[in-house]
Amino acid sequence: MNLDEQVALLTRGSAGITPQGGLEQKLKRSSETGKPLKVKLGLDPTAPDIHLGFAVVLRKLRQFQDLGHQVILIIGDYTALIGDPSGRSATRPMLTDEQIAQNGATYVDQLSTILDREKTQVRFNGEWLGKLSFAEVVRLSARMTVAQVLERDDFQKRYRAGEPIGLHELLYPLAQAYDSVAIEADIEMGGQDQMFNILAGRGLQKELGQEPQVGFFMPLLVGLDGEKKMSKSLGNYVGVQDVPNEMFGKLMSIPDTALATYFELTTDVPMDEIKALLAAAEQGEVNPKDVKKRLAREVITIYHSAQAAAEADAHFESVYSRKEAPSEIPEAAFAAVDAKDGKVWICKLLASVGLSKGTGDARRTVLQGGAKLNGERISDPNLELALTDLDGAVLQVGSRHFVRVRTT
Repeated sequence: MNLDEQVALLTRGSAGITPQGGLEQKLKRSSETGKPLKVKLGLDPTAPDIHLGFAVVLRKLRQFQDLGHQVILIIGDYTALIGDPSGRSATRPMLTDEQIAQNGATYVDQLSTILDREKTQVRFNGEWLGKLSFAEVVRLSARMTVAQVLERDDFQKRYRAGEPIGLHELLYPLAQAYDSVAIEADIEMGGQDQMFNILAGRGLQKELGQEPQVGFFMPLLVGLDGEKKMSKSLGNYVGVQDVPNEMFGKLMSIPDTALATYFELTTDVPMDEIKALLAAAEQGEVNPKDVKKRLAREVITIYHSAQAAAEADAHFESVYSRKEAPSEIPEAAFAAVDAKDGKVWICKLLASVGLSKGTGDARRTVLQGGAKLNGERISDPNLELALTDLDGAVLQVGSRHFVRVRTT
């Protein structure tokens, strides 16, 4: 690729690059000298399950690798002792050394599903931060002012609200910035929520006589709700290790308004093709459902295979479009001792096999027409079923949740 083609590839979907023109300058110099760029990503090893939102940044790193550059992952074993205060309204709990080591190892395994492991260097920032003396930390601290740190919105809000801010939290951006100095990073990747920390790295490099890194920011992918950012804690995520059928079903649930963003950030479909596809859907020439199915197939092909994508599509069509039961249904046991006079109350049964949170929730589900037994809708919340008829029966709640009952 020539320089313009490289820039076009790398800037697809980006939310901002600082300074303007900095990426082009770095790429040009790399081409002239034959020296690959060092592209850094800092990771806090507190949430090792990778979802499509986090994969947005990882896929961009893979593009840098494919262009011949070096990706350096900084596992923040030392900064995790502090806890990144970004976007937090309270002090985060510190992790133990054992938790950090376990999470870091899990990260490396999962990252290899996207990155080229042979072209990925993994470093733990305890290598250099753990060697700094207290005097050296003080000297580094002199390179950053309290006013700079307190510019962060999260700190300002907590300060105005009278909420405590630990002194150690003020050291977090300094420690992360020093990571860039230690590895002499050319580019640092991150989400928009990491802008302060990444710009702090530029500033510290300049203070210490290094050429400042380029800040490369990727947008935060909205979750399946189409509103809040994708997060495992919010339950609105698609894990890169989700099985194909589950991945397909989740992606079919995103709102139409999120389709453009998902196509751009989670697939390799050319932008011209994406625009044409979405325009056809908007004009009624293509069903939005078919556009979502295309999205789901593209994503599953990336993390599994084209065959897995086709099979997941067929599974979704049979289960959710034609309302057929899936071929593989999880089983749940119901103990005979919990039956009364050989009969089981339907709401108790739904709660016992995990299809509702409790009998009250089950009653609401039945009254709303959301429960079925062997494909037949249940309309009476007071229904009692004979225990002898239950073994092997299929219970269903909504369109996606099935359980085969086994009596014990």
